[in-house]
Amino acid sequence: MNKRKIVFTVTLAVIIISILGYSAFAGVDNEPGGSNDPLVTQSYVDQYMQWKVAELKTGQVLQCHAGTEFIPRRGQAVVVDSTGNGIPDVTAGEDIHAGSATPLNHLLIVPRDDGRGVKAQSPAVVMYRGEATIQ
Repeated sequence: MNKRKIVFTVTLAVIIISILGYSAFAGVDNEPGGSNDPLVTQSYVDQYMQWKVAELKTGQVLQCHAGTEFIPRRGQAVVVDSTGNGIPDVTAGEDIHAGSATPLNHLLIVPRDDGRGVKAQSPAVVMYRGEATIQ
């Protein structure tokens, strides 16, 4: 009879320890891409993946850094490009050169960090993703 109590107590103790151990580690998220091991950081997503909106006054320039994407949404704007290479219009599949109007709702991507961007000819709204400054 005493041996049964010992086996029962040991079995019960093992079950309780197993349940407690599982409960302690069940909330740990070590999966790649999980909150404890993200594939990218929140600051990266905030800076590079989310669209920002620039409301440009007439004459202001949205000067973009390399890799910045932008979409002219309202108003009239022209491409600023001192290199003469233009800015790729991904939507139309062509380059837009300095002084040419930017078509509304087209995705444009600045390939290099050399001062390219867009200048407002009238109040304009431009969505952009990446790094840019308004001058």
